[in-house]
Amino acid sequence: MRNTAEQTSSAPGVIDRAAQLLALVVRAERGPTFTQLVAETGMTKATVSRTMAALERNDLVERTEEGTFRGGALFVEYAARFDRTEALIAQARPLMQTLMQRTGETVHLAVALGDTVTIVEQVDGPHIVGAVSWVGYDVPPHCSALGKVLIAWGVVRFPFGRLSMPTSQTISTHAELREHLEACRDRGWATTLSELEEDLDGIAVPVRGTGDRVVAALGVSGPTYRFGDRLEEVADLLGSAADDLHRALVRQSRRTIR
Repeated sequence: MRNTAEQTSSAPGVIDRAAQLLALVVRAERGPTFTQLVAETGMTKATVSRTMAALERNDLVERTEEGTFRGGALFVEYAARFDRTEALIAQARPLMQTLMQRTGETVHLAVALGDTVTIVEQVDGPHIVGAVSWVGYDVPPHCSALGKVLIAWGVVRFPFGRLSMPTSQTISTHAELREHLEACRDRGWATTLSELEEDLDGIAVPVRGTGDRVVAALGVSGPTYRFGDRLEEVADLLGSAADDLHRALVRQSRRTIR
């Protein structure tokens, strides 16, 4: 008897069939053949052929020389992205600790996952009054210093559509944001001044990896009353730390190649 998913051509049915075939390939200890996929699912040969071709076009599966299927390049890319992030964090952590000691404020490291800005590491400052833990959280790119860096340096796409306004200080128009980002690029660092949260300020700079490509944003944040006129001072410290991190990432890359 044919799988019930075979009996419908609706979008959910198509997605279910693709998901079923993909799950069989990924979970198999040995890559299944086309014949095994047909037998296992009860789908017609035409349906399996059509669905597997679509999965292959989108790098979700690939066919080996032996004629079996295995997970595609997209899975490798996804796993490698997190390996790179862990390696980045390992190199950044001691520099972030030093930066926290020199600024007396909380230090963040953020990366782009698609067009999402995610904070992957944080070193807390010594003050009782300070920023809460943001690790694992996504921050709005247009109103966080970290996000502005990743937009300004082309890592995250410019946000179209309505811009959310967490506070009354948040940039609310695309024209204003474009002008602001241009100023960020000119001076080499970005700020958020009560734009993400009231009375919370932040500064961030780009972190470059191999090939001089921006791979992350490094930032410092704290209450407005403690930042005062320290923006340029903190920006200089951030720039030095980002340069040190860049050199560490290049050295690590060279060791890996060897």
